[in-house]
Amino acid sequence: MPRSQRSPLLLAGLMAAAGVTHFAAPRPYDTTIPKSLPGRPRTWTYASGALELALAAGLVAPRTRRVTALATAAFFVGVFPANVKMAVDWRHRPTPLKAAAIGRLPLQVPLVLWARSVAKSAEDRG
Repeated sequence: MPRSQRSPLLLAGLMAAAGVTHFAAPRPYDTTIPKSLPGRPRTWTYASGALELALAAGLVAPRTRRVTALATAAFFVGVFPANVKMAVDWRHRPTPLKAAAIGRLPLQVPLVLWARSVAKSAEDRG
């Protein structure tokens, strides 16, 4: 399978794995939920995990891939505040943990670009 055809499936796998972890181990995600959001953090953790699973499913299906890839790019932008909160909250943790939290911030850029690339490829095929 050519690389361009694997890319949406790899992105779908990443989203599915992330979604599953929101249910399997929700506590770390709960701590990243900004306090400004209404309701309980666990509700947001489960909602974002469910959304990640839905996005994964939409990325697999060629008919829904373009719109789902754009939604995935928007999702990556939308969860950025949680990554910022994690970096701020972890600023006094041991260096490896602090580095991981800070390292997540620029990682959002290639994730957004990857999702947009999947959308563009789907558009070109459609």
